Amino acid sequence: MQRRNLLLASILLATAGLAAAQTGPKIAVTDLAYTENVRQYFEVGTSSSTGTVHAGPMHLAATQQSSGTYVAGTYSYMEQRELGSFTNDIKGAILKGGAFRLVQAKAFDAGMPQPTKAEQVLQQVKTGKMAQPVRQPQVKDIVDRIKKGEFPGADFVLFGTLSSLEFRDSLSPLQGSTSSTHQFTLDLVADFSLINTKTLEIKSAFSAQGNGGDIKMLSNRGDIQPPNRGKVMRETSQSLALSVYQQMADQLGLPAPMDPATGRVTPPNAPPQPTKSEAVILR
Repeated sequence: MQRRNLLLASILLATAGLAAAQTGPKIAVTDLAYTENVRQYFEVGTSSSTGTVHAGPMHLAATQQSSGTYVAGTYSYMEQRELGSFTNDIKGAILKGGAFRLVQAKAFDAGMPQPTKAEQVLQQVKTGKMAQPVRQPQVKDIVDRIKKGEFPGADFVLFGTLSSLEFRDSLSPLQGSTSSTHQFTLDLVADFSLINTKTLEIKSAFSAQGNGGDIKMLSNRGDIQPPNRGKVMRETSQSLALSVYQQMADQLGLPAPMDPATGRVTPPNAPPQPTKSEAVILR
């Protein structure tokens, strides 16, 4: 009898959780927004030439006129971009939490292609008029993106901006031996805001960090073993997702997430755990 009651209670809890997941607010997760300073070299050249020849019974006259313009230089501009390699695990963590329904956001609209600097200078040389730059959409202007309808059907948007992305590649000798370790790591830091699409109210805001690494132990024979970049990026993405959901759950009062590496519930405000790296020994 007791066993049947426990089974019935489990079924009721599962049904309640499923119903909550089906009626929960909808959330869209953006790719990590960032801007990059791009420098570009350009060259523009124009030339023209005219000539006339006059011939008569006793004379021959010829004239030649030519002109040219050449402009070269470098210029820089800010390119608006999104990094989409580290958000799928965040979406998976949100789905696993069950408090939100996930909806797909539209891709960032970067606007119409702008003429290159060479094309702008060429127009100025030919017409004498400076081309007026057209204001492009800003990838970090989340309010404008919400108003433009890039997140249809979403009650909330989890907006992330990339703060730091750093690869480290180091070779360290092992004391007392002729071997060395080759360490390849990735550290990523991003800022997140959970925004209500109706009121533009920020419901949660935090910074999250992800990291991953791969270690190879090399002998003294000059062995070369390239790092497993896919493994490093996967570990970074998973640890970032755990940090994101952990802090969002803490601020919104949701159940704490479970660390897939340890199988234990992660306490609120716990520091990110270092990623385990498997060492490959070359003999």
